[in-house]
Amino acid sequence: MNSRESRGMLIGLIGVLIFSLTLPMTRIVVAEVNPLLNGLGRALVAAVFAGALLWWRKEPWPTRSQLKSLAVTSLGVIVAFPVFSAWAMKTIPASHGAVVNGLQPFFVAIYAYWLGGERPSRGFWVFALLGSALVIAFALRAGGGSLHAADGLMLLAVVIGALGYAEGGKLAREMGGWQVICWALVVSAPVLLLPVGWLAWQQPWPVSSRAWGAFAYVTLFSQFIGFFAWYAGLAMGGIARVGQVQLLQIFFTIALSALFFGEQVDAVTWLFAAGVVLTIALGKNMKIGASRLTGKPV
Repeated sequence: MNSRESRGMLIGLIGVLIFSLTLPMTRIVVAEVNPLLNGLGRALVAAVFAGALLWWRKEPWPTRSQLKSLAVTSLGVIVAFPVFSAWAMKTIPASHGAVVNGLQPFFVAIYAYWLGGERPSRGFWVFALLGSALVIAFALRAGGGSLHAADGLMLLAVVIGALGYAEGGKLAREMGGWQVICWALVVSAPVLLLPVGWLAWQQPWPVSSRAWGAFAYVTLFSQFIGFFAWYAGLAMGGIARVGQVQLLQIFFTIALSALFFGEQVDAVTWLFAAGVVLTIALGKNMKIGASRLTGKPV
């Protein structure tokens, strides 16, 4: 890897660290709030901050082709992943959601091949599969080896969400990482306004301060600030390569849960984490050809 790709992986890792509390916080919210209201409402609120930042920076309007890419990005990261994952969190623990979420980096790599012009080598695919297998094996072990109907919802969240990651990462090469998520939020806001208003009208109020705090996190960090680093990292280091650092998300989730919620972490967890780190370390040196990593600096 060159230094640009290394920086991209580091910046992407910051985004993953921010995302790692998304499922636990979502589970707190949906215990009291309609999952659709959480999934769409967090994007509508984040759009206010995004619009203010774009106005303050006097960013130019996206071109027609960029608007098409923003629509695909919005489908993945503003609608599909927030809604389907929130729905799943109504019936399964956040840790169990990692069973399927561990597949997301692999789908990101597939979309990078299909949409981003990247051609990962055979060695890259081997380590990507191995890392995904380790994460899924760990999550299955932690969840007692069982699967649930809600795993189908998580699979939809992962497959469509990965498309939004890859398309947004590709677009970030043109307009910059933070600009992509800001414009995606702003252009989707008019579509979200009516359904969010109706869902808010139907929602039983009030909700607890704990739920409001968790909603603030998924709004400001999961839906907004985290993507500044994530899309910048994907654009800088390559979608397929940087996407693999998301394999560490489950372990960050566990570590932060231990820090903030007093959960116990056993030695086997850290053994699995070390194995995943090793696959990423080996895979990052595998060749990825025909990669268009140029564009606007991020």
